[in-house]
Amino acid sequence: MATMRCKSLFSSVALTSFMLAGIAPVAEAASTEDSEIRLLRAEMSQMRRDMQQQIITLKHQLAKSDVATKGHASQTAGHGRTLHVADGAYDPNIQFGEQQPIKKIAPLSGIGTPPSDRGDTMSWKDFKAATAKDEEVQIGGMQIGFPKGRFTVSSEDGAYGFSVGLAFHEDFGSFIGMSNPGAGGKKGDFDSFTENARRIRIPFTFRYKDWVANVTPDLGAGGVDGDTTNQGLYEANLNYTGLHNTILTVGYFQPRVTEEDSESSNDFEMMERPVITDLVRKIAAGDARFSFGGLHYEKRWWIAAYFTGQSFGGRSSSSGANTALVDSQTGGTFRAAGRPFVSKDIDLHVGVSAISAFKVAQNGSGRTYSFADQPEVNLTTTNLLGSGTIPNVASVWSAGPELGLRWKKLLLKGEYYHIGVTRGDAATTPAQNHNASFEGYYGSANYTLMGQGRQYNIKEGAFGAPGVEHEFDPSRGFWGALEVSGRYSVTNFKDVAAGVGNGNKQTVWSGGLNWYPNRHFRFMVDFNHFMTSGGGGGATTYNIYGRHGNSLAARVQAAF
Repeated sequence: MATMRCKSLFSSVALTSFMLAGIAPVAEAASTEDSEIRLLRAEMSQMRRDMQQQIITLKHQLAKSDVATKGHASQTAGHGRTLHVADGAYDPNIQFGEQQPIKKIAPLSGIGTPPSDRGDTMSWKDFKAATAKDEEVQIGGMQIGFPKGRFTVSSEDGAYGFSVGLAFHEDFGSFIGMSNPGAGGKKGDFDSFTENARRIRIPFTFRYKDWVANVTPDLGAGGVDGDTTNQGLYEANLNYTGLHNTILTVGYFQPRVTEEDSESSNDFEMMERPVITDLVRKIAAGDARFSFGGLHYEKRWWIAAYFTGQSFGGRSSSSGANTALVDSQTGGTFRAAGRPFVSKDIDLHVGVSAISAFKVAQNGSGRTYSFADQPEVNLTTTNLLGSGTIPNVASVWSAGPELGLRWKKLLLKGEYYHIGVTRGDAATTPAQNHNASFEGYYGSANYTLMGQGRQYNIKEGAFGAPGVEHEFDPSRGFWGALEVSGRYSVTNFKDVAAGVGNGNKQTVWSGGLNWYPNRHFRFMVDFNHFMTSGGGGGATTYNIYGRHGNSLAARVQAAF
């Protein structure tokens, strides 16, 4: 109806303009000296100009109406913009030289899941789709918005794009009921109250069509607050996304291996990964690892493989001959996952991960390797768990299965990994010829009390955070999303082979509560009870006879 009215009005105005144009020559022939006729001519000329402008405006309105009705129009940005109509033709008389006013497409919203803690590498097609459906404003030929909750500026066609995000995790808490270290042992760093800037990542993403560069500095990468040893870089890589559902990457990157490591840290069920997955990923992956490879995903399966080298800063030789790197490490990762059964209420996840350091780095002490980690809370510098230093190491590898099951708002997950250490041919004693075998596993349960339950993320091949259906607004009875989690984790570095090291075993029971007032903020509370047998990396100082204790920690999280 709007189109018919516009066409009728266009015809009427055009007919009037034609009649007025015909009067002008008659008046001119009567008498060129008559002042009234000259005045009439001027008035009619002005009327013709006004009506011509009205015709252009009506053409514009008519074309816009057709575009809205048929949904097949497109506009090109800048001066001299031409409006293309639905059938593919265009009217060259319709030009737009004025700047487009600021136009709000959709309201801002905190509904959904948290943005990633890393550069969001999307294909050009997915990027245009994300900017089209999320909140944005248009200023001339540029679009400014928050696709997937991250601030983004892009050209109108999405070819050029720039985004900046934030992953801020501030931890604080205390250790409770720590056991006595025993005669000759030291208490260690288990404070009654302490804090840690766990992550302060600022992802910068630069885009030209299907080429994407990510640079993410991390100001909070140290193990504890004030430790700046590892601060600096989380990732710096170049990606190509022009192949269907495929991302090819080169540069400093976090290769995805294990289900827990494939998740964004903004989505973790607990504040920290299980110890076994954290140690496995560090064999030849982890943060800021030089990587070359790619991943491919579909709705029902996911696969990735990377060749890896040293981590960023791994060639540092800051003190002593033993730390000077003589020969860099090389390795690789592989992960495949699938969903053999999917329905509205059920998601079954199965997968396998494998990782290997083909050649362990060599320093002044030769090719050595050691495993050590904290009791699944990064509020201490003291490691109670460890393998001890293993000399004469040729390679280190690990492999194991993944399993996950979602039923409505309940999610169950578990992983098991076997670790093998292959010894080299440079043994100084017969004991150093023995290979070593370690293992670890975890099982977790999560239930969403409020909000949308955790859903499967096909681009990560892993489960994501719960969804906020209504952001926090007590006046309307909205409270965001709330979930409760529990986990049982075991890591064992004991091995009967002589000369392997002085390893020990750690068990951790964990429980946690996570509240999301909206997609951008989260508050976490975790309680851990840990038990570690004697020995390990700190056998001569902190854990001679075995230790146990508890931690109560909280985290405030901001994700953009």
